Amino acid sequence: MKARHRCTCQSFWNRGHRDRRISYPEIKSLMRPDPNLIRIITVKFLAQLASFYLVTDLQWKWVLFWSYISHKFPFGHHRALWNHWFGMFANLPLGIPYSVTYKRYHIDHHRYLGAAGADVDMPSDFEGWFFCTTFRKLVWAAFQPLFLFLRPYFVNPKPVTYLETINIVTQITFNIIAYYVFGIKSLVYMLAASVLGLGLNPISGHFIADHCTFLKGQETNSYYGPLNFFIFNGGYHNEHHDFPSIPGSRLPQVRKIAAEYYDNLPHHTSWVTVLHDFLMEDTMSPYSRTKRPLKGNKVLNK
Repeated sequence: MKARHRCTCQSFWNRGHRDRRISYPEIKSLMRPDPNLIRIITVKFLAQLASFYLVTDLQWKWVLFWSYISHKFPFGHHRALWNHWFGMFANLPLGIPYSVTYKRYHIDHHRYLGAAGADVDMPSDFEGWFFCTTFRKLVWAAFQPLFLFLRPYFVNPKPVTYLETINIVTQITFNIIAYYVFGIKSLVYMLAASVLGLGLNPISGHFIADHCTFLKGQETNSYYGPLNFFIFNGGYHNEHHDFPSIPGSRLPQVRKIAAEYYDNLPHHTSWVTVLHDFLMEDTMSPYSRTKRPLKGNKVLNK
């Protein structure tokens, strides 16, 4: 992480967020849907569907190998239901029904960042306590997708909505069809790709880099490196939290417009280094996060 000085006071960060909106009204012009996102995700869906066929005759070791390396708001906020339908469509190759649920809890993540019991992106007390050695942290990082999927139901369970039910039924139906059309290897490939591709993988380093406090007081971190190309600029995480309605494709423009703010913040340049440091440094654990109560901005611990 490129260590530059930054004020660690939370009130400064909140004030800076407002200042960016006031100082740069042109950023508002970036708050519109990205039509390219629909085309890109559709192509990725078709490519993944083709891979289901290609792995049918591979040996199991190669099925797992390709599973490992395989790996929003496209219609705007005024067409929320369309976003949900497209999210379910994009969810299909993952094999795990999570699109609608993720959206519900991700809103809480932005609204209650670091708030215990509300922000389910924050690892649970058990995770922070148990996964504290290099080997245990390795296990936690490898199975991170499962923790992300299951944590909401333990930390902040919510009633299942009809859209979540549709998401689940649609996904199970798709999985059954994939099994009968392509066979068991394709189904295993699909599920393994989700676990391996989002687990111990260089790109998945962003799950740790985004909010782990590698520097005291720095609770949100951006990454400016080439891997942003593969995840719709998800590494521009400070920019994303400041302006969550701006599509990922335009987040680099936010940084360029408000360079006086973002260029002076510490940032990561390698997710591989993030994973290495997280695993090897005794001071790092899943609970190396800024934690605050549900109401107010007082920090509980770091």
